Amino acid sequence: MDKSAYKNMWVYVEHDGADVHPVSLELCCEVRKLCDLSGDNLIAVVVGELPESELNKIRDCAVDGILFVSGTGYERYNTEAYANLFTVLCRKYNPSAVFVGGTTNGRDFAPRFAARLETGCTSDATEVIYNPETTDIEFVEPAAGGKIMAVITVPVLRPQVGTIRPGTFKYIPAGQKAGIEELHEKICFDPEKIRTKFLSFEADAFDPELDIANEDVIICVGNGLADEASLQRYRDLAKLLGGKIACTRPLYDREILSYKLQVGQSGVMVKPKLYIGFGISGAVNHVTGVEAEKFVAVNTDPDAPIFHYCDYGIVGDMDEVCDAMIAAIKAGKK
Repeated sequence: MDKSAYKNMWVYVEHDGADVHPVSLELCCEVRKLCDLSGDNLIAVVVGELPESELNKIRDCAVDGILFVSGTGYERYNTEAYANLFTVLCRKYNPSAVFVGGTTNGRDFAPRFAARLETGCTSDATEVIYNPETTDIEFVEPAAGGKIMAVITVPVLRPQVGTIRPGTFKYIPAGQKAGIEELHEKICFDPEKIRTKFLSFEADAFDPELDIANEDVIICVGNGLADEASLQRYRDLAKLLGGKIACTRPLYDREILSYKLQVGQSGVMVKPKLYIGFGISGAVNHVTGVEAEKFVAVNTDPDAPIFHYCDYGIVGDMDEVCDAMIAAIKAGKK
């Protein structure tokens, strides 16, 4: 394969017709950096219609162009139409790379169209690097149960396809470029070939206590927690600091806290001002989900890996340290 025949990097813009999914904007900002290094154009792919205000958010990410796609079969998300759409588009335009948000929908269709194009698809990378010597993108992600960081490339085939979890990168708009190119394609998919049928939709009840993605203070509890009865002190600490409680995967596996409170590569990516981790070993797939201004770790093991990542480390019993923090905060408020 002649890799030089493939140019430009695409970001699929996921939306509900009214709002762009945050992960798409995050990806546009991050892929902009790759394009600046590679010389590729950054193209946002929009399927269906969006309000002008939302399109401006995309333009603000310094995209070089927007590819608008219309046609039948996209009234609701479905695997068949979207996998076919990107297969057709990639064969026509030959992009060097296609980035898709690692949402339920994105994870569904991205590997399917990649397989049809006989190329690779990497999922859940925590970092993407452009290698100017090989012109390949290096997808960095935890592997072997979080014990190592793997670098995955697609050295021969194109396009390079990757899905990235929401919250992995920051949404930092670089500003609109002058003369943004607009491309229009009409690609119809026969609705009769869609193998699923929409019956009904009922949104999950929103519980603000389970919404931790944008919290300024996170009190995260790990597998060092003795039992569920000990959890209340950590809730109290979170409340005193104006934050919310979170957990690592073992606590979800033990059915102590909800999956929506799980922080890490397989859970929620958080960027708080203050993160305090109690009884957490420091597996890579957890710490890569934390980007905190101040990272505090508490563990009885002085050799715990988490102490390599934190700003402040406390060696001690997690319950005793938590109680001491609560007492100090209350004393300071008197």
